[in-house]
Amino acid sequence: MNPNPPDQTPVTEADLHALVDGQLTAERRIEVEHLLASRPDESARVDSYRMHKHELRVLFDPVLDEPLPARLRAAVRGPTPWYLQRLAAGLAIALASGAAGWALHGAASTSTQSAQRAPDTGFAQRAAVAHAVYSPEVRRAVEVSAEQEDQLVTWLSKRMGAPMKPPHLQALGYTLEGGRLLPGGRGPVAQFMYHDAAGVRLTLYVSREIPAADGADQGGNRQETAFRFAREGKVNVFYWVDAPFGYAISAGADQAELARVSGEVYRQLTAAR
Repeated sequence: MNPNPPDQTPVTEADLHALVDGQLTAERRIEVEHLLASRPDESARVDSYRMHKHELRVLFDPVLDEPLPARLRAAVRGPTPWYLQRLAAGLAIALASGAAGWALHGAASTSTQSAQRAPDTGFAQRAAVAHAVYSPEVRRAVEVSAEQEDQLVTWLSKRMGAPMKPPHLQALGYTLEGGRLLPGGRGPVAQFMYHDAAGVRLTLYVSREIPAADGADQGGNRQETAFRFAREGKVNVFYWVDAPFGYAISAGADQAELARVSGEVYRQLTAAR
């Protein structure tokens, strides 16, 4: 991307995608659009993003209204919960849009102000970095081990100001190792670490500093959850926002596996409410 004028906040790739997704504030949107007016190549790239997004919506929006297949309904006892119906549609869209997903690498220069304007970008990148830092650790991968899960839950819940019970993923082949407290963009965040039978690690990053998106339902109704996929180096991230919380699953596993784990984590978190 061409250099920005000295007095202008840098426009990152994250800003361009936030513009396409309608996640910028009105002030920042005007700044970015003004800059694009003098950069036809980047303006054309944004137009291509919009076209791709439109094509994906045309292709997958009908999924939102489709009933779950009979084999999935049979696997659920009793009436199908609303969150499972939304989950199936959300994961389908996230998986399909992965090829057009943006890389988190290069967004590290985004300022704190920009991170607040596009909070999902900031917390997802921090989740990937935290995974890269702590997953290779042999002796100090977690602060509190799974053997002291009750203490871990009490400690993190107190510091986060909300219940922080780690999902149980044994059915998917992942065992809880423990967790730790980390600094986020404006406060503490929680990280839970898991490993599979081969010792490969996966982390769940939970932030509680995600503001409601512009144009949120004034009646306080729940917004539809959007699942997204991104990559930072060798770390893949599957993440979603349920304001004020942001959740990110990070691992070296592929997109389909992260979607599978994210679906189970989302199911457990929603069912616990």
